[in-house]
Amino acid sequence: MQIILLAVGIYYTLMLVRGTRGWSVVIGFLLLMALTLIAGALHLEVVRWLMERFFAFSAIAILVIFQPELRRMLSELGNLPLFYTAREARENIEVIIQSVERLAEVKIGALIALEQAIQLTDVVESGIVIDCEATPEMLETIFFPNNAIHDGGVIIRGDRIAFAACIFPLTQRQDLSKSLGTRHRAAIGLTEETDAVVVVVSEETGLISHAHKGQLVRGVSNEELRAFLTSVLVKGGKPPKAVEWARKWAGTRNLPRTAAVQKAESK
Repeated sequence: MQIILLAVGIYYTLMLVRGTRGWSVVIGFLLLMALTLIAGALHLEVVRWLMERFFAFSAIAILVIFQPELRRMLSELGNLPLFYTAREARENIEVIIQSVERLAEVKIGALIALEQAIQLTDVVESGIVIDCEATPEMLETIFFPNNAIHDGGVIIRGDRIAFAACIFPLTQRQDLSKSLGTRHRAAIGLTEETDAVVVVVSEETGLISHAHKGQLVRGVSNEELRAFLTSVLVKGGKPPKAVEWARKWAGTRNLPRTAAVQKAESK
């Protein structure tokens, strides 16, 4: 049982940091661990001593480097939606679908963040308080090019537009395509530090994209976006991957599942 719990913990941790800024750090730590094992096997006492001293002080470094990922993990563990029903979540999803569909048709850029457990006001640099009901018409008005607050992102909290003209943190990843614009990089950056879901409409191509946990999927259809948002935002739907994996180990293979979301090819 202990082995299963440890395996699930390691798997969930790797899935949490995969594709984020901390992933390269994880690879570095694994290489250093491998070097320590090799030094021990070859009786390289000086190298082994240095590696042991390094790992002795690495706990503080881990807390600093993986602070966004740790905060997101703790927020997910403590996220108990008592008052936000599945029906309300589905209604809000339809508002987002209708909004981005209209904006994509006329190639109006949009950046919409759906807040979950982590307060997004802690990570955005600015924003104008809106506090109104989230409707397709209101979102279209905000992102209309001649509007004074069309630049930046919108934060949706529940069924209300909380803030507009927000500046999201840009991702620092170096492995991304050079064709990605500021909106897409801001979407990745915000989801690297929080548990938010971000929907993007490209001003140049009209393509719809979504980002979550530092992963960006570009060029999705309305149905693909609806399936993705439902799997993330409708509580009681698809369980976390680590839970599914643990259930397989326990032999409970007949539990209900939601349909998998296929990733669209990058365009």
